[in-house]
Parts: sequence; structure tokens; C-alpha cells
Amino acid sequence: MTTENKPIEVLAFRLGEEEYGVDILKIQEIRGHDPVTRIANAPDFIEGVVNLRGIIVPIVDLRLRFGITPAANQPRVVVILNVLGRVIGMVVDSVSDVVRLGPDDIRPAPEMGSSFGADFLLGLGTIDERMLILLDIEGLMSSSELGLIDRLAA
Repeated sequence: MTTENKPIEVLAFRLGEEEYGVDILKIQEIRGHDPVTRIANAPDFIEGVVNLRGIIVPIVDLRLRFGITPAANQPRVVVILNVLGRVIGMVVDSVSDVVRLGPDDIRPAPEMGSSFGADFLLGLGTIDERMLILLDIEGLMSSSELGLIDRLAA
């Protein structure tokens, strides 16, 4: 997601107490959390797979990936992404809205140690008192840890 001096739209969602944003162009659909088929020896944050109209879709729980303890019996939402030609689901606590951010609304992410690394942050979107942590969803889903997408050499 690059602003290139143009406004962008992001889907805002919550993980724990924080609000995140992902480029709306990467979103395929938003669904309730369906039962998944668990895959043996998969990392804890990969819940398993679902069959979505004939496509096998891996489901990643971003709360677990980012070290956020899921609340018991909290309803969950699955955001289906289309990232670099692959369909992937990510579990989030809730989805709120679509936010339009202009270039002046996006600040660089601060340098700090974190559970998911600054490599997956595009910046911080700010509108009034609201702050969104903008994720590089392509970088995250193709990271060596997740390995859900093979990056093609340019």
C-alpha cells in the first residue's frame, strides 16, 4: 500500500485493544467464523483451512500471530483477502468501517521491537483522535514464518 500522494481506503478492524487497517483493494469478502479443518503440525496461529466455494483457504488468527490473547467466547470475524493471487482468511475481533486516508493522514511507523516486526507496518493512519496501525498484508502473508504466499521475483 503506497499513498503516492493519493488518498487510500483501508478496512478498519480490531485485534484486542488496537485498531488496524488493510488496503481495501486486498479484501475479497467478510464472513462469520466457520469451523475449520485443522492441519497437523501447523503453527498455532494457522487455525486450519476452509472450503470457500471450491477453494481451500488457509485461516490465520492474527491475534495469536501478534501475541494478543483472544477473549473467551468473543465473536470473531474472518476477512477473506486476495493477496498476490492467493486467497487467505484472517481472523480478527471485529470489523468497523472503511476509512479514507490522505497522504497527510499517514505517518511513518516508529522504530521499536515488536512481536511482528516493523517490516509488516506501512505506517500509522490518523484521523482526528483515531489511530490505525496500517499493515503490509502482502509482506506479512509472504513472510518466512507464515509462508502462505511465495513472492515472485520481479
